[in-house]
Amino acid sequence: MTIGVALPSGDTANTGNIVDELVTQTGQAAEAGLTSAWFSQQTEHDAITVAAIAGRAVPGITVGTGVVPIYPRHPLLIASLAQTAQAAVGGRFVLGLGTGAKNWLEPTYGVEFPPPIKHLREYLTILRQVLDGDEVDFQGETVSAHAKGFAVSVSVAGSSDLPLIVAAMGRQALRVTGELADGTIPFLAGPKALSELIVPEITKAAAGRPAPRIIAMVPVVVTEDPDAVRAIVDRQYAFFRDIPSYRAVFDAQGVDSAGELVIAGDEEAVAAEIRRYFDAGATEVIATQSGIRNSEERLRTWRVLGDLVKR
Repeated sequence: MTIGVALPSGDTANTGNIVDELVTQTGQAAEAGLTSAWFSQQTEHDAITVAAIAGRAVPGITVGTGVVPIYPRHPLLIASLAQTAQAAVGGRFVLGLGTGAKNWLEPTYGVEFPPPIKHLREYLTILRQVLDGDEVDFQGETVSAHAKGFAVSVSVAGSSDLPLIVAAMGRQALRVTGELADGTIPFLAGPKALSELIVPEITKAAAGRPAPRIIAMVPVVVTEDPDAVRAIVDRQYAFFRDIPSYRAVFDAQGVDSAGELVIAGDEEAVAAEIRRYFDAGATEVIATQSGIRNSEERLRTWRVLGDLVKR
């Protein structure tokens, strides 16, 4: 099994230096036997930068972003950052992107939020040109890029084979992702939503291309009090119920809230639930929120997941 972790995982509120702490936790993940560490984009720190630092400090482990919103940064800027990170870690970086949520990002940045599916297609078209080594020349309705001619380069020496993953869950986003990216990284999509919606939709769209990666992100906590963990997740992620893409995967799974999707319990219960995701078509699983109550549960969870990787 290929299993990674998402950072921050819930237990970094009192750290004196967030970068140092995330590097330390990346090392702990590697020691537990996990295959990857994924960094979420926060308003207070940059995910691509942290991934590059952590990946350089911890040899062997794959690092990625889970995920960076494509709004409001230009795709050439993201391409430059991602390629630099890839060069820094010697080919172990994965760029994970998402459209983001209008009701949060638009008031935060004060810039009009573009039509998400159109913007995603145009954004990925530009990134695909960069990553495929083509001339970058695209005029879109939401974003454009023209980087060509004498002394203009968009490639970073030392960066190659950079995987491009999108947090796509709705049918339209999955179609665009299947055509232009290398896979999807859905959050809070349960096994039924994976097998009946996400996997068939993106696989169909990717026809003629390499099979897409299906990287399922889900809260996972080995704990003696699973109900308490589910209640915390429900409180923290109540807003997801009103975001259409999340509402769609909740409905596909037959649940009403994020708390119902938490994998929580003892070692055997957690291991059994993780297997369900792989049986549903996930190629990888990323455990999120493992430290949502404390660091002890996070490390206990990571040991269980590392044992699954080794089997």
